Amino acid sequence: MSSIREQIAELTRGADEVLPESGLEAKLKLGRPLIVKAGFDPTAPDLHIGHTVLINKMRQFQRLGHDVVFLIGDFTGMIGDPSGKNATRPPLSPQEIKANAETYEAQIFKILDEDKTRVEFNSSWMASMDAAGLIKLAARHTVARMLERDDFNTRYTSGQPISIHEFLYPLVQGYDSVALKADVELGGTDQKFNLLVGRQLQQDFGQEAQLVMTTPLLEGLDGVQKMSKSLGNYIGITEPPGEMFGKIMSISDDLMWRYFEVLSFRSLEDIASLRRSVDDGLNPRDAKFELGREIVARFHDDASAEDAKQEFISRFQQGAMPDEISEVTLDSEAGRLGIAHLLKGAGLVSSTSEAFRMIKQGAVKIDGQRVDDRALQIEAGSRNVYQVGKRRFARVSIT
Repeated sequence: MSSIREQIAELTRGADEVLPESGLEAKLKLGRPLIVKAGFDPTAPDLHIGHTVLINKMRQFQRLGHDVVFLIGDFTGMIGDPSGKNATRPPLSPQEIKANAETYEAQIFKILDEDKTRVEFNSSWMASMDAAGLIKLAARHTVARMLERDDFNTRYTSGQPISIHEFLYPLVQGYDSVALKADVELGGTDQKFNLLVGRQLQQDFGQEAQLVMTTPLLEGLDGVQKMSKSLGNYIGITEPPGEMFGKIMSISDDLMWRYFEVLSFRSLEDIASLRRSVDDGLNPRDAKFELGREIVARFHDDASAEDAKQEFISRFQQGAMPDEISEVTLDSEAGRLGIAHLLKGAGLVSSTSEAFRMIKQGAVKIDGQRVDDRALQIEAGSRNVYQVGKRRFARVSIT
């Protein structure tokens, strides 16, 4: 068994904040398996690797002998998480929640040990709570405290509506910790307020307050916005091996180390050694190969990871284009179209700002020739192959 100091180093790896700061050591000194909870609302049918930052943290606790609870928020999903939202979030239907929850259960065991993982649904205790019980729960928090939340405060001061049911979300999430008698709750940085409500409610119900550990919201492939399906900057954990590997290879060298820290299962010492090798002259591409192989093997297998690597080398490292390239036709403005708007219109970037950033990085090519001019105008009647990064291609006709 690792020393408490070694356990703390591993468990806080990649974490954003631990509250209270000395709480983890105190919890570990209890000398028993801790109940470690992380909740996921089944808002979409598939998880992406940004979601796995939390699941990886659960795995670290699990490997140290603690009891992890993967909580599926089928009840909170019907409310809709208002965290970070500037408008009321539409609740999911029971049918959507059920379908999404089933896929979550299948996907998480690519990381967690199925035999040692508790999967719970918060409808198990919330669906049986009557109106009187919900009113009593609501009485344990104030509107003033709710408005301390940045998103609620912003919407309130700007005159945007806040539905009463949205105030119930942090209360129900907090009560989940009471129902599970959680020792530790994990969540993204956007969940900090909700996690702290859990601490307060546990104390109100006579329990020892849980430790709160937040993890960062993983940046997507663009290195700027958080990973999100709606932004198109994500890596889905059910994607084909070649697609997954190619996306990992498309990230910047700096972002690669961020991914190593929060996604890799390699030891901190191994990652530090690899980084020193890059500093000493190893091509960062080779380090990225290691990351790509590890991630693909986790969600597929070793053979698929090696095949994906070799496919990438033959297709992109040697300058070959994909066998099939999407065909796009765009209307010009006054007989020409700016390069940034063209790349966005062709679906090669998510925004014009990303287009400008990729041009600056030297990652944009027209028929194999690098583009350096952000103000480049493409004439109507042209038809060229556009490339962004190593894996995004489109043949675009301008009319």
